[in-house]
Amino acid sequence: MVEVFQEQILKLLNRPDYTPRRIPALAESLGVSEANYTEFREALKHLDRKGKINISGKIVSLPHMPSRVKGTFRGNPKGFGFVIPDDPNADGDLFIPPDGTGDLITGDKVIAKSIKKGMRDGQARYEGVILEIVQRTEANIVGTLKHPGSYWVVIPDGKQAVNQIMVDDVTAKNAKPDDKVTVEIIQYPSDGIPARGVILEVLGKAGLYESETLSVCSQFNLPGEFGRQCLDQARLASESFNIKTTTGRDDITDEIVVTIDPPDAKDFDDAISLKKNKDDNWVLGVHIADVSAFIPMDSPLDKEARDRGNSTYLPRKVIPMLPEILSNGICSLQPNQERFAKSAYITYDSEGKVLATEFANSIIKSKSRLTYLQADDIIHGRAADFPGEVVALIKDMETLARVIEKRRRKNGMLHLDLPETELIYDEDGKVIDAEPAEDSYPHTIIEMFMVEANEAVAALFDRFTVPFMRRIHPDPELRSLKQLQSIVKVCGFKIPRTLDRTVIQDLLEAVKGTPNSFAINTYILRSLQRAEYAPLHVGHFALASQHYCHFTSPIRRYADLLIHRLLQCYLEERLNMIGLEEVLPEQELNEIGKHITFTEQRSANAENELKTVLILQMLTDHIGEELNCVVSGLTNFGIFVRCLKFGVEGLIEFGDLGLDEWKFIEKSQAVVGVHSGKSVHLGEIMTVRIAAVNVAARQLTLAPAKPLVDSRTKFDSANNRKKARRSKYQRRQQRKR
Repeated sequence: MVEVFQEQILKLLNRPDYTPRRIPALAESLGVSEANYTEFREALKHLDRKGKINISGKIVSLPHMPSRVKGTFRGNPKGFGFVIPDDPNADGDLFIPPDGTGDLITGDKVIAKSIKKGMRDGQARYEGVILEIVQRTEANIVGTLKHPGSYWVVIPDGKQAVNQIMVDDVTAKNAKPDDKVTVEIIQYPSDGIPARGVILEVLGKAGLYESETLSVCSQFNLPGEFGRQCLDQARLASESFNIKTTTGRDDITDEIVVTIDPPDAKDFDDAISLKKNKDDNWVLGVHIADVSAFIPMDSPLDKEARDRGNSTYLPRKVIPMLPEILSNGICSLQPNQERFAKSAYITYDSEGKVLATEFANSIIKSKSRLTYLQADDIIHGRAADFPGEVVALIKDMETLARVIEKRRRKNGMLHLDLPETELIYDEDGKVIDAEPAEDSYPHTIIEMFMVEANEAVAALFDRFTVPFMRRIHPDPELRSLKQLQSIVKVCGFKIPRTLDRTVIQDLLEAVKGTPNSFAINTYILRSLQRAEYAPLHVGHFALASQHYCHFTSPIRRYADLLIHRLLQCYLEERLNMIGLEEVLPEQELNEIGKHITFTEQRSANAENELKTVLILQMLTDHIGEELNCVVSGLTNFGIFVRCLKFGVEGLIEFGDLGLDEWKFIEKSQAVVGVHSGKSVHLGEIMTVRIAAVNVAARQLTLAPAKPLVDSRTKFDSANNRKKARRSKYQRRQQRKR
């Protein structure tokens, strides 16, 4: 546990809004229990002795920038870069000027010398000189092949390591202009000479759905096909599955159980039952596909699932964590099929308070597979096509879910209103439009029930004081909350100095339906820390939950599979035994947690990347057309606006705002014209036109539909100010006389 605490202490301190922390506050943020406090203090001592932190009294701080920095280089398209230190420090990343980046590319491991360059805003400024390239990054780049003249060049997709790569012998792979290709760098850029590479694979014609999808999969190193061992294991498990020979499970196939999922779902991993007991209390049954019954610990499939971490859901494509013979077959809770499940039964009173929890291995048979829209039809009385027992169940589910939601919101649960986009395709798979994602109340019903089941399982394990994989969401940092307060004040909302969950809830309610809603919701999200997987007892801030883990999606998340194995130990009354192999030590859980947190974020980034590509491709056919947007960010070089319909962000450069000198005023979060006094504020609604689209660079350039300032306005305003100054001068001279 000491090693786990050391990692988490450094991670907590090493944030963009770094500030020294008091030891008690640090312990509270890490959820250190009284039983583990000695190990926590030991971890602090170890870090202090190693020089990784400084302890002064009860204050813990990071050391300042060392003279030699080992870290990872991250380049910027403008020529400069940064070294992200391996060991965090109080001064952050080390700046490398354009003339010092040489042949470095993003991802290179380097050693740099730091040179102090004075102070700015009370903080030391450092500049770096690269001393040594310790290790080159994996040099496989995805991009589009071009033939501008007598030579061939690959333009990398997105914001990758280099601007362009010269390639030779393209005929060896039968590559053609505008093909998507994967390139291995064999000569790095140096002294203005571009990088050189060799084509490893041709992915297809740029612009086609299949090619762009393969490009994103390669760019993010997403897993490919399953190996023979995994497929053989999955096939054997499927062939051996026989309900009739099964013992030791509760047979509840006669109960009314339903699944509710998106219309294109195939891996149904959760089902719901609900009834009243003899005391007239609700008994909610959350039945989760028992994946652990088919995947033994440390088997080939278990190792593969751990490596993948989760399923990845790209537009029109799923990269599953488990082979489809399991995920879409015997593990999927398909209608009218008997399936193994792990069932959590939660008993509630009329106010949604939890009275009791029970758990069991079960055999279920879903009576109906509903989509969210079908469930919504039932709720709103459009139920003629559904069996009466299913209709009654859905209406009861809505009743209980609303009570649970009310209780959870009262306890501080946060709900951000950040609209999602659903892409619309033509027959050839090309994106032709987009619409807001469907968000009917059945989504909330399932969300509430899953959260309750996850919480119930985590609370069970905490009673046994065993280490397990938690889903943690630490409290926001004080500096992040202060920045949020400033943004909120600029947008015209008054909030108390102390920001707690209740204040944030009130703020979210106040901005609902207003032009500022998107901006405020976005900044609240940015002020919160990111949820992750770890064995630390930190709790979940956004859900206002003290005990939390992921239990409800073992088909698509490895964390849930770990939890199912521990639950099996409990059901076999082995959880309090010593030496259980299913009870992994904190250090191993910590390593797994870091990995599956990474794979989760990688999947989200890949999904966003492909969505952006497909939408930008569509917008190339709409140059000059207008979009309704909201101002989402302000900088000293331009204004970022977000089109809520398509879910993409574009940049308006100052020169396109109109004939004026434009300045970004950070304090008021506004861009102001010096001569005209015209301004643009965060959260403002703007009608813009599409000026240019660069799909390869993932750039959308926009301009106001009408300039904010024309030449007459600018110079009239300037002349008026000159006249005012002249009049003021003349009056002053008259007084003197």
